[in-house]
Amino acid sequence: MNTKYLDVLAQKYDCEEKVVTEIINLEAILNLPKGTEHFVSDLHGEYQAFQHVLRNGSGRVKEKIRDIFNGVIYEHEINELAALVYYPEEKLPLIKNNFDNEQELNQWYKVTIERMIKLISYASSKYTRSKLRKALPDQFDYIIEELLYKTEESANKEQYYTKIVQQIISLGQADKLITGLAYSTQRLVVDHLHVVGDIYDRGPEPDKIMEALINYHSVDIQWGNHDALWIGAFAGSKVCLANIIRICARYDNLDIIEDVYGINLRPLLNLAEKYYEDNPAFRPKIHSDKHTTDHEKLQITKIHQAISMIQFKFESPIIKRRPNFNMSERLLLEKVDYDKNEITIHGNTYPLENTCFATVNPEQPDQLLEEEKQVIDKLLFSIQHSEKLARHMKFLMKKGSLYLKYNGNLLIHGCIPLDENENMEKMEIEGKNYGGRELLDLFEHYLRHAFAHPEETDDLATDMVWYLWTGEYSSLFGKRAMTTFERYFIEDKETHKEKKNPYYHLRENEETCRKILEEFDLNPDQGHIINGHTPVKEIEGENPIKANGKMIVIDGGFSKAYQSKTGIAGYTLLYNSYGMQLVAHKHFNSREEVLSNGTDVLSVKRLVDKELERKKVRETNVGEELLQELSILNSLKEYRYMK
Repeated sequence: MNTKYLDVLAQKYDCEEKVVTEIINLEAILNLPKGTEHFVSDLHGEYQAFQHVLRNGSGRVKEKIRDIFNGVIYEHEINELAALVYYPEEKLPLIKNNFDNEQELNQWYKVTIERMIKLISYASSKYTRSKLRKALPDQFDYIIEELLYKTEESANKEQYYTKIVQQIISLGQADKLITGLAYSTQRLVVDHLHVVGDIYDRGPEPDKIMEALINYHSVDIQWGNHDALWIGAFAGSKVCLANIIRICARYDNLDIIEDVYGINLRPLLNLAEKYYEDNPAFRPKIHSDKHTTDHEKLQITKIHQAISMIQFKFESPIIKRRPNFNMSERLLLEKVDYDKNEITIHGNTYPLENTCFATVNPEQPDQLLEEEKQVIDKLLFSIQHSEKLARHMKFLMKKGSLYLKYNGNLLIHGCIPLDENENMEKMEIEGKNYGGRELLDLFEHYLRHAFAHPEETDDLATDMVWYLWTGEYSSLFGKRAMTTFERYFIEDKETHKEKKNPYYHLRENEETCRKILEEFDLNPDQGHIINGHTPVKEIEGENPIKANGKMIVIDGGFSKAYQSKTGIAGYTLLYNSYGMQLVAHKHFNSREEVLSNGTDVLSVKRLVDKELERKKVRETNVGEELLQELSILNSLKEYRYMK
């Protein structure tokens, strides 16, 4: 090992005792049970449901409460304590209103603080004191630590502990302490969160999800196709920018663009008002809990048309300058007969309906009007100068990747492109063919390059980000073509179908999954592939656990737009030292319902895989890092103190 590095390290560990102490500490940590991992996917802006899943740890909080208090307190008390842990600020006033006098309230405070201290102690039982301390509220960490290490044999200090609790109550700090204990419990029941793609689009509050993730104690993200679209827009891709505005218009979420991220849509609205009228194909999907006036609906309908046509125009030049994208069939504006109002695709001719071609030059269909150019330039400037969006996109890049190998499992939002013979499909890029892991690594390289160089707008990297959204070999899209144009303008639903990559039926086979795990240097006997992207239609009997447990699909419909198809409101996955459990969620109605009855909106928990021996930190990604640290410390010990 580099002796200069060891000399620098010796400044921190300046005596043998410090080195030995840290070696002992790390060796001990390696033998603790692994922490609980929490997997979520396809959140699509559904913040209210997501934040409840975070707060209850997909049922882990109530499980811990039951472990301690089952048979000791009544069921309604278990539910009340659970709701208090989930939403302490809201639940406390409701509980306090039930008491007629201060004495009764103070007794409740005393009992509740004792119960929450027991809960914290139990939830932190597999963590070091140092890690526990970091999870405690700063203003109360000393007091909580004192109460945590109270034992039945501490008769000599009984009055000391009693006085601590009395003083907390008498000084008016009980609410703050209980709130701090609640959030510490939430943090302790889940050690690490994985978001397996698609934070953005469809739902109304992706920005709040991003804020929650930024403030979460330990998280990683595997980009979804919708996330890549937003990254692409921020990185300077005008076609990606048009797409995100189109989708927001379609789902009546333009306030995300305008109000949340501060993007001025007035120039786009002026353009839309000039060239477009009402059009049933472009009317927004209205939220049941949101009031949109008829005038607003008409404005959105016009914006939807204007930005869609800009999007279609931007796609053509990319397809033409990137023949390796193999997308010439998607030059749809050129396939339209504008006199007959029909289109010929794959040798078949279809009549067009609900058309909005007022800005299209039939002689040069992809030519933008000068007004359209000015509008998109202003939008791009605004997008790239939004401080809030910049913070969110930088976090997506910092914590994100196209795939992740974590604790022996492969986390990927979409797919590994395969052919029907289970071989990795190849894509030619700059004269060389890439497939499997190598292709995904190259996709990620281009996405990161595009983000780092937003001034390069028509380069291969920026075009590749759009390809990730819509290309046939994209690991995020996983279909042969995206039929957006057909869905708007052609009645024949056969043209709307998007043929999936063979991966999506081959992943039912255990051997296919084992082959993919080997491609990523993972143990096929122990590893799993954890997927999102395609909603599991549980209502039709589809099983999210596939290939003898090697494949787990956790997109069960967090997005309300999918829940009628899935029959549930999302899956989450828990992986602790004992094994994996898949949790199905019922529709999340409201926080008020949880506050009133402690509902966890969970349905069935399914065992995916049970560890034969309880897994330890030593066998995890964190364990690998600690083993490297140990190796360095042992080298330092030999170099400096064993001469």
